[in-house]
Amino acid sequence: MDTQPAAASPTHVYFRPTTLGQRQLLFDLAEQTGNVSQAAHTAHVSRGTYYYWQARYQAAGAAGLAERSRAPHHPRIPAVSAELRAEVLAYRQAHPRAGYCTIANGLSQAHGWQKVIGPTKVRDLVLAARATEAAAPVVVPPAPPVKAVHAPQPNQTMNIDLCVVPCTHDGQHDLVPVSVGEAAVGLPLPEPVTPPARAEWPGQTFANPTLSYEDQMREYVAKRTAKRLAKGQRKHQRRQKQAERAEWHARNDELRLQRRRVRAARQTEEVAWQAKRQAQRQADQTWHRLSKRERRERRAERHAQDQQRQAEWAARRGQQHQRETEDAAWHETRRDLRTQGAALAVAAPLVTAWLAILVMVDNGTRRCFGLPLFTVGTHVTAELIVAAMKTLCPPDLQFIISDNGAQFIAEAFANFVHDGEFVHVRIAPQRPCTNGIAERMVRTVKEWLETHSWNSPEDMEALLAEFVTCYNDRPHQGAELDGLSPNEFARRLADCSTC
Repeated sequence: MDTQPAAASPTHVYFRPTTLGQRQLLFDLAEQTGNVSQAAHTAHVSRGTYYYWQARYQAAGAAGLAERSRAPHHPRIPAVSAELRAEVLAYRQAHPRAGYCTIANGLSQAHGWQKVIGPTKVRDLVLAARATEAAAPVVVPPAPPVKAVHAPQPNQTMNIDLCVVPCTHDGQHDLVPVSVGEAAVGLPLPEPVTPPARAEWPGQTFANPTLSYEDQMREYVAKRTAKRLAKGQRKHQRRQKQAERAEWHARNDELRLQRRRVRAARQTEEVAWQAKRQAQRQADQTWHRLSKRERRERRAERHAQDQQRQAEWAARRGQQHQRETEDAAWHETRRDLRTQGAALAVAAPLVTAWLAILVMVDNGTRRCFGLPLFTVGTHVTAELIVAAMKTLCPPDLQFIISDNGAQFIAEAFANFVHDGEFVHVRIAPQRPCTNGIAERMVRTVKEWLETHSWNSPEDMEALLAEFVTCYNDRPHQGAELDGLSPNEFARRLADCSTC
């Protein structure tokens, strides 16, 4: 019995990218012979290549067979306007030390996080402005070098900070950078502030070698408090913004309620008007059913009805015109409220499930006291932080260093500091280096967590407990630790103090 071979499965034929010589040979042979198939076979290309390049060849001849650049013909960012150029120069004047990327990001934040200009264009504008300036550029003197001062005794000073991580993580992607403070909720860019003179910088207190560590810390706190009172409390500014938002919401709600009342009244008027229109139609139908004699007898009544209808239609047209005027005024007020609300709106982060971690690290030994976890995420309150710190603070603690977050300047935290007889050291604005130990600790925690995965707060608590044990027992590269672990360095300091 004869058997036939099985049919081969259809496969896709692959053709190499054609060269300029092949394309020229293809069209030359096609013109000479008039046979596209034979020309394609001789040039070792497919028939589709001829029809793909045919339009370009007919339009530009042999020059149209050359490869063209695939780069975009239009820039992604439109040309810089005079207003945007003025904003770039004003931002540079207010922040002389800001780089090109910082200026571009600052303008992007001021325009609702829309990319309005890139760092390269910022550099071109800044360099052009420098070239056109007649006077010599103002050179900002460098800050005098101040050696970092750390607590001489363990458990004497503690640095604290808050960091936020997602509620779940797969261990393969980077953590989303988000903060609990004002930057996390996307508040508008603050007004440029002129940098203070070097002589008024409270941090220069640590450059005085004649003062002890305790005196330096207390003098720094006194200078920061005096400066804060002179400029006004940021807490009052935050409350003022909250009052403005509450007033805006009240006006918006009142405007919506007013619109609903107008719509209800208009709906009632429309129902009454439709009833009149139905009565008019019925009257017209009745009039058309009358005979000529009956119409002549009721002609005066019909004339009076027509005049009444004309008056009603005139009132209806006036009502429609009044409605259009009211709608235009309402939409204008609504646009003004939206414009005002754009500056007061709080943009929520894309991720809604967050976990907040309180970082508590010793200033002298870098030993981590603990990493309390808060499942409320960015809504963590000062009361929750105080409850966690009461169980983890060492008994001989004297100073607490933190930033100016809302949780650390709240009344509950102030009462906790007062009852514990601590000295709360709040860093100066735009100087996170004062709390650099806690900031570096936050970075270390996030770098360690990026390589792990968790799906619930319970998994996160187990990971944090593992991290604290590993962190306190592993060698560190700090200048004071010199390869020792925080626990070993704390034990040596305690032994030296008892000698």
